[in-house]
Amino acid sequence: MKRVMVRYKVKADRVGENEAFIKAVFEQLQRDAPAGLRYASFKQPDGVSFVHMVSIETTDGSNPLGETEAFKAFTADIKARCDEPPVAVELDEVGAYRLFGA
Repeated sequence: MKRVMVRYKVKADRVGENEAFIKAVFEQLQRDAPAGLRYASFKQPDGVSFVHMVSIETTDGSNPLGETEAFKAFTADIKARCDEPPVAVELDEVGAYRLFGA
């Protein structure tokens, strides 16, 4: 199991575009329901900072999120939308309550 947090800050005039890409990712995930994946996205109170959390729970370690067309479209030009580029950090769980399921 791999858990990752990604944070970044988009340009103020590209927030709506970024949110539209994120919504498209969740729409595809709802349709396709890939196994072995838990995913959440959050916008911070400043309105331009985003945090994504992903838990990859596939038996072979593959990442179903990266295989979706909507996620590929979201990440294709992300650096151009950002004031601060994405930074990914792998997380080691110390404790959780209902965050990633039972």
